[in-house]
Amino acid sequence: SPEYQPVFDRLHRLITAACPDAEVGVSYGMPTYRVGRRRLNVGAWAHGLSLYVSPSRDGGFSARHPALASGKGTIRLRPGDAARIPDDEFQDLVRAALRP
Repeated sequence: SPEYQPVFDRLHRLITAACPDAEVGVSYGMPTYRVGRRRLNVGAWAHGLSLYVSPSRDGGFSARHPALASGKGTIRLRPGDAARIPDDEFQDLVRAALRP
């Protein structure tokens, strides 16, 4: 959806800045960022975007934002939610998800 494109573009920019060696591909129809065996999937749905990452590898993001955690390993981001979260917090999540 064009409504979510700015949020996706921001996340893509932050992911590639935090992990420039990440390979970008598609898995299960979603953009997937990979470093070795680690993955971070980004899905676009009716509510906004979802980041798929284990809570044990999200750098404490889901603990700091429990209202955004939906099920095991899913972080749901509406545009307004994403706007309130600083870039460095997303980059910490990305590094925790993709770095050994």
